[in-house]
Amino acid sequence: MLSILIFAAVQAASATPLATPAASDALPADWVAIPDDQILVMTLAGGGTVVMRLAAAQTPRHVANIRKLAKAKWWDTGGSVYRVQDNYVAQWGDVTEKKPLPTDVDANPPAEYEWQGAAPVAKLTRRDPYAEWGGYTRDGWPLAGSGTVQWLPHCYGMVGVARDLAPSTGSGGDLYAVIGHGPRALDRNIAVVGRVVEGIERLSALPRGTGDLGFYKAPAETPVAIVSVRLASDLPAAERPHFQYRATDNARFAAWITARENRQPPFFVVPAGGADICNALPPVRRAPAASGAISGAAR
Repeated sequence: MLSILIFAAVQAASATPLATPAASDALPADWVAIPDDQILVMTLAGGGTVVMRLAAAQTPRHVANIRKLAKAKWWDTGGSVYRVQDNYVAQWGDVTEKKPLPTDVDANPPAEYEWQGAAPVAKLTRRDPYAEWGGYTRDGWPLAGSGTVQWLPHCYGMVGVARDLAPSTGSGGDLYAVIGHGPRALDRNIAVVGRVVEGIERLSALPRGTGDLGFYKAPAETPVAIVSVRLASDLPAAERPHFQYRATDNARFAAWITARENRQPPFFVVPAGGADICNALPPVRRAPAASGAISGAAR
């Protein structure tokens, strides 16, 4: 009976938006193309891909490393998902920590954990638990910040660079994706270089490792082999996945924020009056076959 009531409530809640577009609904021109060289496609053994958007503007040195590693096909031999820790992260790369990096990859680039930046184009109403504010970049990334200092937050699906103890900053050869409640204490301590935009279930549904920190313990637990990691720009044109982010610099996105902060009846009885940045990640979608979106270069 409870499931029937919930279904009925959801149906009622969705009836009006179907008839009348909400103020928070995006227009076709609000969807902006993500450049192919910002899309990283990881194919896993057994089938399935994990597609990531790279934060090239926010963490350029680490992203440059990741692009070089992908072009060198570094992950294709011996690469694997070797750590899956429940409610935390799935991590991949070279579990032996002995594979040489390509000569043009910086083993310890400058820390890109935070930076001085322009004011976000939109902000959440309430103060962030780990920062003075939560908001959004013009190019569709979630932000946390204090004053003019800002950083990418550790939310579900965000991708970070694994590292040793400081002063190590991580080469980008070993990466992880958040697969649980946002571990925001990691903010400003590790470089966040991207976000999984498709296929997060390929990582979050993997068996949890029983070793320390979720590492797989051989021989009982076998890491998931990586078949290939490629930039979309290096794939044949017919095989490239195309994605778009939703523009954040317009009244419709501002209304979307309000809708995320104040869920409405009939299902929601008490509006929260605010939202965690991790519960209001800017939308990203596959590009429709015939898209009217503005190109990344045009904005």
